[in-house]
Amino acid sequence: MSISIVNIDKELCTGCRRCSEVCPVDAITGEEGKPQSIDASRCVVCGQCVQICSAYASSFDEEITSRDIKIEERGMLSSVKEPLFAAYNIGHAEVVKEALNNSNLYKLVQCAPAVRVAIAEEFGLPLGSLTPGKMAAALRRLNFDRVYDTNFAADLTIMEEGSELIKRVTEGGTLPMFTSCCPAWVKFAEQEYPELLDHLSSCKSPQQMGGVLFKTYGAKIDNIDPAKIFSVSIMPCTCKKFECDRPEMTDSGYKDVDVVLTTRELAQLIKDQGIDFKNLPDEEFDSALGNYTGAGTIFGVTGGVMEAALRTGYELITKEPIPNVDLNFVRGDQGVRTANVQVGSLELKVAVVSGLKNVVPVLEKVKNGKCDFHFIEVMTCPEGCVSGGGQPKLLLEENREIAYKNRKASTYEHDSKLNLRKSHENPDIVKLYDEFLGEPLGHQSHNLLHTEYISRKELK
Repeated sequence: MSISIVNIDKELCTGCRRCSEVCPVDAITGEEGKPQSIDASRCVVCGQCVQICSAYASSFDEEITSRDIKIEERGMLSSVKEPLFAAYNIGHAEVVKEALNNSNLYKLVQCAPAVRVAIAEEFGLPLGSLTPGKMAAALRRLNFDRVYDTNFAADLTIMEEGSELIKRVTEGGTLPMFTSCCPAWVKFAEQEYPELLDHLSSCKSPQQMGGVLFKTYGAKIDNIDPAKIFSVSIMPCTCKKFECDRPEMTDSGYKDVDVVLTTRELAQLIKDQGIDFKNLPDEEFDSALGNYTGAGTIFGVTGGVMEAALRTGYELITKEPIPNVDLNFVRGDQGVRTANVQVGSLELKVAVVSGLKNVVPVLEKVKNGKCDFHFIEVMTCPEGCVSGGGQPKLLLEENREIAYKNRKASTYEHDSKLNLRKSHENPDIVKLYDEFLGEPLGHQSHNLLHTEYISRKELK
């Protein structure tokens, strides 16, 4: 792994320590008023320090390294006009721009659910605007050959993860089972609680499930040599850059996801190419790997994975329609929410944890054998992916509160207006299993969609 995905520029850092206060794992140290440092062995690459940082380079300061050099060091496009802040993540927009101009590559892109409720903010639209159609249109104008959607892979994740939970509950597997779609949470568990890694779902994240499918099933659909596929994912999360570089994420026979761009980086690329985002017509994502249900889109908010899993799990177990598809009891803000859910004759005890500092007491209970939950969702960022470190920067606290509220509202609005709102009802998911995967937790699914974790305690 690169230990410098997230960095603090000591020339620009004022030592205000806002980054330290927001860091969920106390990885940032330093005296007040002096440049801060990141302990890479503790950092989970969540990017909350990048999101909160307000110290930036002044054009009047001639004593620091030039802007052009800093932009190159950060992997940013030379056309970027925004201020350079002290806390930053390494970018890959220049790499993607070069690939998009390479006619020998077949360029694929997927977009996480939280991106469509935030990217419009970079183009002057109201905070939390929902613009999936404009996003798809912009990506085509950037010269991507296929515009797919991580929401499709989120539906697939529910099929695998829901089946895994049912198997563990009914056959005596390791409980509680934790979600595994947040890479910063997974990295934290590997660093701090490796003895509990069997409690994590073995499911890859939607990003990585999408990546492996694009270079296997998708390559067959398009009759493309997977060696020529260049797969990009657009994510609200800086830690997705770490995740795609994990050496085990190569089950397609190639690197499953080649490059990750954050929401901010995609906006910079769109501006670089002179695309008028605000006035683009709405376009659809490409099928079959771009069709999704409401369950896939709510992955972007805390509690969303749990709600999506319960919608499908209920119907898989009872063989009956769920009485109410809107499960408001798992929705909310930072903290720990718990519920008992009656699923036929089974009473499921579930928890939703937002923020890593809130998961530590839960993990200690699991370690001591005093946790009786069946299923626990964990998200590192305070409001889920909508508040990810790669989302548009919010320098004013009042804007942050409004943006998070509006992004969540737009997510649930998107879900409510879709014709299909349960992952197992996605016809292209059904087709995927019929034509390629076989069945959830089957041989092919196990090989492509599931993974193992490693202890990082020794690495620390």
